[in-house]
Amino acid sequence: MEKTKILFVSQEITPYLPETEMSKIGRYLPQGIQELGKEIRAFMPRYGLVNERRNQLHEVIRLSGMNIIIDDTDHSLIIKVASIQSARMQVYFIDNEDYFHRKNMFADNEDDFFKDNDERAIFFSRGVLETVKKLRWSPDIIHCHGWITSLIPLYIKKAYHDDPLFQDSKVVYSVYDDDFKTNLDANFRKKLKFDNINSEDTKIVTDASFLNLSKLAINNADAIIKGSPNIDKSLDEYINNLKKPVLDYKSEEEYVNSYSEFYDKLI
Repeated sequence: MEKTKILFVSQEITPYLPETEMSKIGRYLPQGIQELGKEIRAFMPRYGLVNERRNQLHEVIRLSGMNIIIDDTDHSLIIKVASIQSARMQVYFIDNEDYFHRKNMFADNEDDFFKDNDERAIFFSRGVLETVKKLRWSPDIIHCHGWITSLIPLYIKKAYHDDPLFQDSKVVYSVYDDDFKTNLDANFRKKLKFDNINSEDTKIVTDASFLNLSKLAINNADAIIKGSPNIDKSLDEYINNLKKPVLDYKSEEEYVNSYSEFYDKLI
């Protein structure tokens, strides 16, 4: 019997970024799931504050070299990889000079939200899925962590739904308290138009707020996990009214086994 395959797409993973609730889950959940006998792949953005030399990142030439078109502009996709030896796992990094070489994650030193964060989310999500296609690796579960991954459920359900690699993939979206206050670019919906994605599919992000972006992900995901103990109240209510599987917040001691059992019920 083949091992269950879990694709983890994370906004943050420690030790590449400082320890936070999300970065620790990004680091220890894949390891725990792998130790339970499942096969894993893990992806994150290659932000400029990731120290390549210290963490021994290197480019994977055979996976790099694609271009992703956003708003009629080509952006080169570079794939890098690093190993966490103690966990016996690799982390793939989505890189691009235009989007990910600045020394901050989502805002500048004056705490001003980057104007191209919408395009960075589009590039990252599509970059992950195109790389997985190049790997010819068909995930049973795609587990997304953080708002920068919030477009993956939409892409899987609409743009990639006929792709044999993703046809049977179930998407899990973890909701965290990673709120941002500044709306994404006013042309976000136009930039989202892609194969089989029409204006009706993106209507909810006409006002591209954190709340509406989260709802877009939730609506297209197959299942939801409450990743933080205190998520936005209106989002919590929205999730509680869903007619799809929902897993409540689990503590550090219990989430690996709980998530693994949750995955098994979705397959």
